[in-house]
Amino acid sequence: MSAAPAGPGGGTRPRGAAEDAVADAGPGEAGTDRAGSSARAAAGGAPLAGPAQAPPGRRSRPTRPDPAHGDPYGRGAAAQAAAPVSPFARLAPPEASRGNALHAGAWWLWALGLATAASRTTNPLLLGLIVGVAGYVVAARRTAAPWARSYGAFIKLGLVVVGLRLVFSALLGSPIPGSHLLVTLPELPLPSWAQGIRLGGRVTAEQLVFAFYDGAKLAALLICIGAANALANPARLLKSLPAALYEAGVAVVVAMTFAPNMVADVVRLRTARRLRGRPTGGVKAVLQIGLPVLEGALERSVAVAASMDARGYGRTAQVPPLVRHTTNVLTLGGLLGMCAGTYGLLAAQGAGYGMPVLGIGLLLALAGLRLGGRRSVRTRYRPDRWGARAWLVSASGAAVAALTIRFAGLDPDAMAPGVVPLTAPGLPLWPAAAVLIGLLPAVVAPVPPKESLQ
Repeated sequence: MSAAPAGPGGGTRPRGAAEDAVADAGPGEAGTDRAGSSARAAAGGAPLAGPAQAPPGRRSRPTRPDPAHGDPYGRGAAAQAAAPVSPFARLAPPEASRGNALHAGAWWLWALGLATAASRTTNPLLLGLIVGVAGYVVAARRTAAPWARSYGAFIKLGLVVVGLRLVFSALLGSPIPGSHLLVTLPELPLPSWAQGIRLGGRVTAEQLVFAFYDGAKLAALLICIGAANALANPARLLKSLPAALYEAGVAVVVAMTFAPNMVADVVRLRTARRLRGRPTGGVKAVLQIGLPVLEGALERSVAVAASMDARGYGRTAQVPPLVRHTTNVLTLGGLLGMCAGTYGLLAAQGAGYGMPVLGIGLLLALAGLRLGGRRSVRTRYRPDRWGARAWLVSASGAAVAALTIRFAGLDPDAMAPGVVPLTAPGLPLWPAAAVLIGLLPAVVAPVPPKESLQ
């Protein structure tokens, strides 16, 4: 036993066996866990916090990868930081922010593609698949904004449309002949000038199935438009419009946001009445809720008008008369061409000329809008960019529309099943696979932040 240096009081004190063991271990072993733990155990002190000790005769394993222990589980922290990123990780959608948010126009093009596909078929299985694709994308990529909450209202509106179509078919009759009689309603006699119309009479299964197919198509169109309302920011869509359409775009955006804001106001007022213990159903409750809703809509309209007036809305620059007349001709001609082309695409026999006429009309309209933009004196602050993800989203909707139109010409019986004779519709595989392309936005579109989903 050797002597150890004394404390502040001077002199020397005898050094214990534990300290001798630490000193004999040398500089290379004094910092190890085995020397330190044996010294503390011999000294009778409490072990310091550190890694758990292995039982005698068993080699201890490090609790985390460390180059000092040979890194048995992989590379060190520096090597892991410098590891190459997988190509699949780079393609993963990022979290949505102000800089990388998807363009609002891409959502509308995608939804219009699904709506075009729904207009080309009356097969209830394909229509249900289109509605399911739209609903899945909305559930995966919508936020908690007021306009995003209107999707449920569009679904309910679609169900109401189907119900009304069935009721009108039963009451007013249908030209579809049928042999499966369900019920016979009392028929009211009508004057001679109302020939072709009847009230009541025979109700067959064929006419109700035909009415259901027709109503389901209209409901699918409404739900696709509701998906665009739930995903696209109306204010950002207004900023992306051409300068020549800014005045008309404001009216369209206000009309588009009326229904979502009204739904949000109704939900807010019903929640407030429920918290106060007041009934939320019945005619009296509806009347009491309707007045505050209309008052809130009026206040928002006045606030928007004052804000637009303060920002100089409606001011235009002077342009030569020739440019103004050329703009009007190009814009009107382009819009008429687009209407004729769209009608050709939606009609049964106009698919051949519909696409060329639509393309020519679109080019004329773009030229007219380009010239008309000279009258606008407004500027754009931080305009939205149309990136690769916006191209993918809009292209998925266009692909669904194009393939559905193609399959409608190849196999019209599968796309529009008949009701006489009454048979169960089948699901055509290739059109169904084309509709599934519409799920691409749920994979490539930026993911909304978690706080916006709550």
